[in-house]
Amino acid sequence: MSYLIANGIRLSYQRAGRGDPVLLIMGSAASRHQWDMHQTGALHRAGYETVAFDNRGVPPSDVPPGEYTLADVIADTRGLIEALDLAPCRIVGTSLGSLIAQELAISDPHLVRSAVLMATRARSDALRLAQSKADRVLQRSGVRVPPEYRAVSAVQRMLSPRTLNDDDAAATWLQIFELAGGAEPVAAGQTWIDTDQDRRAALRGIAVPCRVIAFADDAVTPPHLGAEVADAIPDCDLVEIPGCGHLGHLERPEPVNEAIVEFFAKH
Repeated sequence: MSYLIANGIRLSYQRAGRGDPVLLIMGSAASRHQWDMHQTGALHRAGYETVAFDNRGVPPSDVPPGEYTLADVIADTRGLIEALDLAPCRIVGTSLGSLIAQELAISDPHLVRSAVLMATRARSDALRLAQSKADRVLQRSGVRVPPEYRAVSAVQRMLSPRTLNDDDAAATWLQIFELAGGAEPVAAGQTWIDTDQDRRAALRGIAVPCRVIAFADDAVTPPHLGAEVADAIPDCDLVEIPGCGHLGHLERPEPVNEAIVEFFAKH
C-alpha cells in the first residue's frame, strides 16, 4: 500500500501487475480491496497493470469532516491520475466510481483512453430520488442504526434474489456486512454527494469508447437507467449480466470480468 496527495487529500492506493494501466474506481463507502477479490487478478492475467485506491472518506485514505461533493471526488481522482502519470488510462468504475469516470470523460478526455461503467446511471428516477433523500434525512438526524439492522438493509439493496434466497450465501453476506459496518457508518461525508443530477445531455459529448455493464437485479442503479447512459454516449455499448444485484462484480465475477477484458482488448 502506498500514499499520495491529490487535491489536498491523502489517498491510499495500490499498483500491481504489468502492462497498460487500468484505474479501478470503487463505489460509495467501499474499500478498494473489493477489486482484489476478483477483478485485479483477471486484469493481471489479461496483461494489464491495475491501480486501485480508496476514495476520500474511506480509511486509510483521509476522512475530512463535512459534506463531500461529486466535484471533490472527481478532483481527487484527476489528481491521482496526474500524480501517477497514468494518462490516458483505461478506467473501470462501479456505482459512484462510474459517475466519477463519466465526468472525467466529459471534462478531461485526455486522461481517459476508454471506460467501463458498471452499475451506473445518468439520472435518478422517482424511487432512487426518494432513497437519496431518505439516506440524507437519516444521516442528518444523528440516529445511530445498529450494525445488525444496517447489514440486513444493505444486503436487500445490494444483492440479487438469487443470492438472498440461498440461506448459506445470505448468512455469509449478512456477516460480512455486519462486520464491515462496525459501530458507525463508513464514509458519512459521501452521503451528501449529489448523484441525482440529469447528465444525459452532457454524456453526449463523451468522445472515448465506453461500455456500460448493468446488473439485472440491481435495485440501486437498475438496468433501465444504465441503458440511458449507453444510449447517451456516442461510442458505447451495453452488457447486462443476469442473476446479480448492485454488487454484480462480486456476485457474478466471471461474466463481469469477461466483459471488461473483452472490451479493453478492443479499446
